Amino acid sequence: MTVKIIELVGTSPENFGEAVENAVERASRTIRNISGVDIIKFSAKTEKGKIVEYRANVKIAFTVEDGEGV
Repeated sequence: MTVKIIELVGTSPENFGEAVENAVERASRTIRNISGVDIIKFSAKTEKGKIVEYRANVKIAFTVEDGEGV
């Protein structure tokens, strides 16, 4: 079995948890066999002293199917 890891940044106007969920959901549209997610870092964009965008840097792991390049 071969596992590949990609790094993504998920965003949300609501909270950090939703930013993580958005990253995983978006990845799952084109990647099968997602087996886990590691949260690397949280950050946020601010405007006028308020958070306007929550960001989550994540690593998503998935198994590579037979016949796929690595």
